[in-house]
Amino acid sequence: MTLDLTAYDALSFDCYGTLIDWEAGIAAVIGPWARRHDASLTDEDVLVAYSENEATVLREDPGILYPDALRAAFRRTGVTLGFPVTDAEADALGTSVPDWPAFDDSVEALNILQRHYKLIILSNVNRDGFAASNRHLEVEFDEVITAQDVGSYKPNPANFEALNARVAELGLTGRLLHVAQSLFHDHVPAQQFGLPGAWINRRHDRPGWGATPDPRASVEVDAEYPTLIAFARDVEKAFSGRA
Repeated sequence: MTLDLTAYDALSFDCYGTLIDWEAGIAAVIGPWARRHDASLTDEDVLVAYSENEATVLREDPGILYPDALRAAFRRTGVTLGFPVTDAEADALGTSVPDWPAFDDSVEALNILQRHYKLIILSNVNRDGFAASNRHLEVEFDEVITAQDVGSYKPNPANFEALNARVAELGLTGRLLHVAQSLFHDHVPAQQFGLPGAWINRRHDRPGWGATPDPRASVEVDAEYPTLIAFARDVEKAFSGRA
């Protein structure tokens, strides 16, 4: 990679898809539901159907709390696939965020990264949801900005405006690298703000976009890594080489 990782003092992170395995969490609920109606459906089939519906809910109702967005997106997915979704089934997804697992490398990588940078969360979730997920990550973030705080969801530019405003208050303008899995939610809008990015391509070994919509735009990331720990190890090498 040609990106100078020592040129930054802070990292902003997407949480769900980058640090927390939201595809596993969502699929654990909607996969079995779908197969009760059609045994041939795979988790990937259902995640792809779900992805556009969640994006639509978040765009059309930017003030909705994330648990309610999950419920609404599940119901829309039921319409897309032609299967009923009961209130209990919708609630099972709406209350599932605390159970979504961290990726296997998240804790180790974050512990490495916090030795070199301030860590900032910019997440499409409500405050309580992130607090529950943060227990899986075992790291104290320096700043947390949620969709609930902003009143909208990424890729809405308002979320990156809020990030930039907070970064300016911290005196870190020009010293921030955005680290995220989603091109759609993160890297496309981040580049519109001139924010450099490291793509954690969690789906590098699988085709398609899964639970994340197609970005529908060309984007050239500044660096790409298959895992967060690969990024963290490059950071370690970069700072050790500077010493």
